[in-house]
Formats: sequence, structure tokens, C-alpha cells
Amino acid sequence: MNQEVELIAKESGKPFAMAAFDILDWDRQLTPWPDSEVSKNPEAGRHAIETLAYIEQQLLPFLQTRFGRLPCILGGYSLGGLFSLWAACESDSFTGVAASSPSVWINGWLQYAQEHPMRAKQVYMSLGDKEEFSRNKSIAQVGNNIREYHKMLVSQLGESHTTLAWNTGNHFQDGIARTARGFTWNLKL
Repeated sequence: MNQEVELIAKESGKPFAMAAFDILDWDRQLTPWPDSEVSKNPEAGRHAIETLAYIEQQLLPFLQTRFGRLPCILGGYSLGGLFSLWAACESDSFTGVAASSPSVWINGWLQYAQEHPMRAKQVYMSLGDKEEFSRNKSIAQVGNNIREYHKMLVSQLGESHTTLAWNTGNHFQDGIARTARGFTWNLKL
């Protein structure tokens, strides 16, 4: 996280506070609904609502007590990016989203997104240019799904308040730098 904070500070040139918390069971705590392609765990996708409740009921009040009321940008990588997009459709607590390689290939994402408009004011998404060439047919949908979702976001937020950045490489390449770019884009907007 220190490297990410350094990159954001260097590139944004703006003051910010960053908070993070451990996710011990990513498929249970970040996946908004069960999908057997994400996890065979029967509890997968059943606790994202609890993670959102923790952010809204404990983390944000603590930060507001310490720093005052600040714009809140929620972000993450992979399932963390998916969770961030989902949470910002469920809640008005977030000004922006920084979703790097979000798992928008999850079964039912586009239908959910059509039925639940984005409530944040700005959204940054990025994807590696090789991610959609996965051998796994579910994961290979990520390119088409993110393009389609980006179109939805443009129609909801306008072109100046959402972006889709393409990065060289696969899902596991440059995650820290890519996520930092998402937060930086949000801070500069």
C-alpha cells in the first residue's frame, strides 16, 4: 500500500487520506452474489453486503471524525474493483470509483448494472489488453462486458466523468500502478 500511496501523491499533487482494510476471504466478502465460476464455496457472494455495511457504518464515520467530511473514492483490484463498482451502485457514500481489472465477467453483471445505475459521480476502470483472451470462457467475457458497461456509464455520467483505460499485459501485471492511476484520475477530476 505504501507504494500505491507514493504513486498517487506523486501523480495527483493533491492532499488525500487513504484507508485500507484486510479482506480475509475475498470470494465471500467481495463478491456481490454467488457465481460458481468465482468460487465453489457455498458462502461466496453472501457477505459483500456486510463489507459495505462495515465501510458505511464504521470506517467512514471513523474517517469523518478524524479528517472531516471528505469526498470518498472507493477502489480496488479484481474482485475489489467489482465490489467497488457494485457498492457505488448500492450506496450514495462514494464520490468516485477506481476499479482496476474489475471482475465484471461475473454472471449477471450487465443485467445488474442496467437495473442499478451508478450513484457515484465519477468512475475509472482499467483492464489489461490480454485479459479477455483467457481460456476460461466466463473470464474471457471481461473485455466485452467492460466495454458495454463503460457505454452505460458514459450515458449515465457523461464522457468526462468516466474512463476506460487499457493497459499492456494480463490480469496480474502492474496491479499497484494501475490502481494508483485510478485513484489519481479521480482526485484530478
